[in-house]
Amino acid sequence: MEKKKIIISIGRQYGSGGHLVAQEIGKKLGVRVYDNELISQAAEQSGLSESLFMKNDENRNMFNLDSFFSSGRYFSSDCNLTDNLLFNIQSQVIKKIADETSAIFVGRCSDYILRDQPELVSIFISAPDEVRVKRIAEKLDVSEKEAENIINKKDRKRETYYNYYTMGNWGMASNYDLCIDSSILGIEGTSDMIIGFIKHKINE
Repeated sequence: MEKKKIIISIGRQYGSGGHLVAQEIGKKLGVRVYDNELISQAAEQSGLSESLFMKNDENRNMFNLDSFFSSGRYFSSDCNLTDNLLFNIQSQVIKKIADETSAIFVGRCSDYILRDQPELVSIFISAPDEVRVKRIAEKLDVSEKEAENIINKKDRKRETYYNYYTMGNWGMASNYDLCIDSSILGIEGTSDMIIGFIKHKINE
């Protein structure tokens, strides 16, 4: 397996532990995980401010350019930069990384962007609401009611973002190779199961 290229896309409900699972898989396979790192690379390669990509991250908006440009590569003094252009820039970064090396991508429609990659294994990670609420309440040090509101808002944004750019349905099982509830086996157990699935799939 070490000699084969591995491309993994991980979609996730907010609070399901998807990022933690991705990190665990990356550590065990020796493959780099790209999550917020994609924002930095997209900003660097486009010449745009990183804060612009952060505000747009898995969210559809429109921003005025004047306060965000760090270099002017895409500069136009009298126009607006739409989230569609930001999505295209980030998509190019994702494709470039996947073309060059093994990688694990977290969210950002990476399963759709890389749908033509023969090595792609697409995963969606979920968890029951009560598990996610408890995790986020502890992580952010907020009440369970506040955590529930945050989760609902985050999930709506991710769903809207994904459905708009892919014309698909976020979290629908038919969009992915594997959907898994991380609460059943825990973070490490879930990562082990996914690795086993990947080994089986690439050796078919």
